[in-house]
Amino acid sequence: MPDTLLATSNLEAGIALIAAITTDLVAEIRDRRDLWPTATAAVGRLATGAALFGAALKGSERISLQIAGDGPLGTIAADAWMLDERTAGVRGYARNARVDLPIDVRGKFDVVGAIGSGSLQVTRSDDIGQPYVGVVPLRSGEVAEDLAVYLAQSEQIPSIVALGVLANPSGVLAAGGFLARALPGADERALARLETRAANMPPVTQLIAQRADAGALLRELAGDLELRAQREMEVRFACRCNRVKVEAVLLGLGPDELVKLTHERDRTEATCEYCKTRYVFTADEIRELAARL
Repeated sequence: MPDTLLATSNLEAGIALIAAITTDLVAEIRDRRDLWPTATAAVGRLATGAALFGAALKGSERISLQIAGDGPLGTIAADAWMLDERTAGVRGYARNARVDLPIDVRGKFDVVGAIGSGSLQVTRSDDIGQPYVGVVPLRSGEVAEDLAVYLAQSEQIPSIVALGVLANPSGVLAAGGFLARALPGADERALARLETRAANMPPVTQLIAQRADAGALLRELAGDLELRAQREMEVRFACRCNRVKVEAVLLGLGPDELVKLTHERDRTEATCEYCKTRYVFTADEIRELAARL
């Protein structure tokens, strides 16, 4: 089943709903970063959240989620943006990839222990103008709850967020989630009914493992609430790094530091923390960069 995102709404009730299947996306993030199971669960949840938050992105707009915690994972982050009108690109990473804590008392990954206490930062930006940045303290470290808290506190949007990753040392078995949010003038009773249904639903990973697609997740959540499909898109791993951006970072070191690099080593390497692509510059190429300055 390909990774997809489906955005729907019921304007009479004032509710927008979005669901995403992200199994392949999370598997590629895991493989590229060599994430251990608990790290996979944490980064996979955040990457899925970025996809859900980015459902309405257009053009050069992008959204970045970053959790800075004092747990063993350190910082985890995920970005989402549109590759074209029908495809969303998403990436994610953990500062410390090799984190695998014992399963908690509920039989789930101990993402809370891996993240610890800290803050969630959400950045909305595009190529024009200043980015909008919102920061909230972590409520629980469960990621889904913290994203809902962010929407309530920073954007005054009541919402329901569910995220899940089912993984083991061999790979990712299922990943995805949904987001239901109130629109202006929303029917509070409709949102309350959705909250009740969400609380009584099977875990999203269980449904996805049973071959549920994004539409099936929304139908399970919505019940008899009529939904109208608005936007469907593919979700896949992508990265924003390139050699030109790495050159810009090197140029920021200044000519003296660049010349010093040429004296210390025959080549300089930089590795993208998201996709692990290596960029290699010879001493001659470093000297050429220094000459630009």
